[in-house]
Amino acid sequence: MQSQSKFHRVYVLLLVIAILLSGCAAPMAAPAAAPASGGMEAPADAPAAAAPAAAAPAAESARPASESAVSAPSSHRSPTPAPHDNRQPQNEPVTAGVVDDNEQWNDYLDYRSRHNYLWVNERDISERITIQVWDENSEPVHDATVEIFGDQQQAFFSGRTDAGGRLFFHPRALDNSPRTQTFFVTASKGYVAQRQQFSRQESRWTITLTDPPAVGRTQLDLLFLVDATGSMSDEIEKLTNSIAEIASQIDGLPEQPSVRYSLVSYRDRGDAYVVKAEEFTNHLNLFQKQLSRLRADAGGDYPEALNEALHTALHSSDWTGEDAVRLVILVADAPPHLDYQERFAYDTDMIEAVGMGVKIFPVGASGLDEQGEYIFRQMAQFTGGKFVFLTYEEGSDSSSGPGTETTHDVDNYSVDTLDRLVVRLVRDELAKLPQGSRQ
Repeated sequence: MQSQSKFHRVYVLLLVIAILLSGCAAPMAAPAAAPASGGMEAPADAPAAAAPAAAAPAAESARPASESAVSAPSSHRSPTPAPHDNRQPQNEPVTAGVVDDNEQWNDYLDYRSRHNYLWVNERDISERITIQVWDENSEPVHDATVEIFGDQQQAFFSGRTDAGGRLFFHPRALDNSPRTQTFFVTASKGYVAQRQQFSRQESRWTITLTDPPAVGRTQLDLLFLVDATGSMSDEIEKLTNSIAEIASQIDGLPEQPSVRYSLVSYRDRGDAYVVKAEEFTNHLNLFQKQLSRLRADAGGDYPEALNEALHTALHSSDWTGEDAVRLVILVADAPPHLDYQERFAYDTDMIEAVGMGVKIFPVGASGLDEQGEYIFRQMAQFTGGKFVFLTYEEGSDSSSGPGTETTHDVDNYSVDTLDRLVVRLVRDELAKLPQGSRQ
């Protein structure tokens, strides 16, 4: 019995020790759990490693009130950490201005007289005759061929009407410089033709074609002619980033055009290439890939091989032959070389562009000097296009960000983001089409 009593006492003693040990375990774990509950503050002598955790509430309090309200926990449990924001900052918008020198004709003539000291290929456009071709319902006849002959039946000029049935004729700008005072003009579309006689003293000639061929869905050929030299890296990146939005907005136009895109890039002699031309495509994804592969490099001196590039864009591209709106968007920051001995000349090709029914819309990038501006405006005015130029907060500083200022010699210009402006130029052209061509 004695041994049993002794064994019993030992058993009780061990049981008490076990109870005491289990009671001590919970207090030892409590300090580790305290930060999670948020119910205890760190002791004053806590190690320095705990400092970052204490800074978190301060960062949280810096959020806007509305954001804090959304992220606040709904219970006593610790809030789930907010997901990391992977969004990249949106690209800074590019603003640009546009002037239509044919609409502001007297201002443009004044501009030319102020800059008659510049080295350019001059063409005398002081005499301008507007030719308008209508059908019997007073609707414009788009893409009609207009041929102009002198009194000896010598051919002086040939061109195609734009979407509004309009064409500009500059008698003094032609190499043959006709002195005749009477012209014979033939306008034709398909199997329909009309011949009329006009006096040189008239500033507007109007021809009516009876029952010209009907036009189906609007075809738009949009060629981007891009200076790919080193100084154009920013502009190429901006164009690449905005082309998808441009295409999307064009697709949403009421005219619902069938669009083909083409890219012609150029540099200068001695570079990896002088001109590189892609064929027209109606696949936007392919065009975007072509544009994304474009890299700005080389260039060397200031002028570039624009003469050859423009000639290639006009004469080596598979433009739609009939019933199309054909536009060239030239993006560059330098004029062409005028010191090269070459068979290409921008002033000759701008005349030929009218014959092909192609309008040129030059976009003057940052750094374009007054010689470049003059030449770009020559090409735009002669072909019926418009001159576009990037604008900045401070006109003389392209790093000042988008704005409305420019150093170019322009007045009464409108400003918009570049993508919307390109779409607006296209929309304005398509809006001139006769009603039957807009479906």
